[in-house]
Amino acid sequence: MYYQQDEGEPAMNLHDKRVKIIAAVLAILLIIIGVRIFMNVMSSRERAEKATQGKAVAVPTGFAKRETITPVLTFAGNLDPVWQAKIAPKIAGRVLNVLVNEGSFVEAGTVLAVLDSSEIDATVNASHGGVYDARANLEQAETTLARYQRLLENGAISQQEVDNARFARDMAAGKLDSAQGTYDNAYSRMQGTKVVTPHAGFVVKRYYQEGYYAKDTDALFNVADISTLLVKINIPEGQIGLVQIGCVADVEMPAMPGEKFQGKVTKIAAVADAPGRTFAAEVSIPNADGRLRGGVYANVYIHASDKPNALVIPQSAIVMREDQRTVFVVDKDNFVKRKVLTTGYIGDGIVEVFEGIEESDRIVIGGQNKIREGSKVKIDEEGSAK
Repeated sequence: MYYQQDEGEPAMNLHDKRVKIIAAVLAILLIIIGVRIFMNVMSSRERAEKATQGKAVAVPTGFAKRETITPVLTFAGNLDPVWQAKIAPKIAGRVLNVLVNEGSFVEAGTVLAVLDSSEIDATVNASHGGVYDARANLEQAETTLARYQRLLENGAISQQEVDNARFARDMAAGKLDSAQGTYDNAYSRMQGTKVVTPHAGFVVKRYYQEGYYAKDTDALFNVADISTLLVKINIPEGQIGLVQIGCVADVEMPAMPGEKFQGKVTKIAAVADAPGRTFAAEVSIPNADGRLRGGVYANVYIHASDKPNALVIPQSAIVMREDQRTVFVVDKDNFVKRKVLTTGYIGDGIVEVFEGIEESDRIVIGGQNKIREGSKVKIDEEGSAK
């Protein structure tokens, strides 16, 4: 058997070779262009570094200082009611009357709705009659027992007859207890036809209309107490030492621009939540006049405990490098060196420094984009930039 080559195959192979050659040439050209661009960039950067290091650069400088600071910690959250609950009936039944509207204020113990109690009323009346009959039977049995005991003393009847009378009295007492239990249960169910709020507040939501059938698991109303509002926050582990119960907090809401309300820290968790290692806390804001509404977004500014003799620097001195806070420190020959800081509170334009610099160190507080490690700066006698 002989293999016959397709006449178009040589042409196709030649075309493929040409495409591959062109692609290879283009790739080589792109590599050459990329290398040239990279070399030019590096050369420009080296020239800039040499120029910067060789010439003194005017930048503002200053010193760290000791002072008492009052950290203000910022958080955000929603204003939540101090108490809120969905109110359900104690028994199932048809909604006969709804006595409140959404937005109504109700006191604790207010009847919000009434369920149809016609069947339960009949049961209550019947069981009440049963209690009356059982009590009458018990009274008669006690009278009979007392009379038989007197007859036994006179020898008119036997002990067996007295024992029988006592047994009848005990049976009557048991029936009265049973009848009373039936009545109490029926009466409790009758009371359950009244849907009552256990706490004062506003009716936020009404879920059922008159005529609807409600189960004992169905919420008929949502009631919220907004006399005090809560903002739930999470305090980071690094700040928990600054916050105590009773710390004052300023609360501002974008929905009410220009207004500020005051609250206090009223709750701090004893154990941090994992994995974020934050402590759940609550800030309470009095709202007796009802000006504030629940569910509104709020910014919270907690005035933490004073920290005396804290070493602080301007926040403008900080330069972030690889997720570390650093500063440029000026040596005696006016050359700068970068130092990594361990910091505490940051806010109000200052940074608390734990480690990294000394109080006597001169630091660059602006214009860091003009300098780098080893740059020389101009400093006058007072420590400010020329």
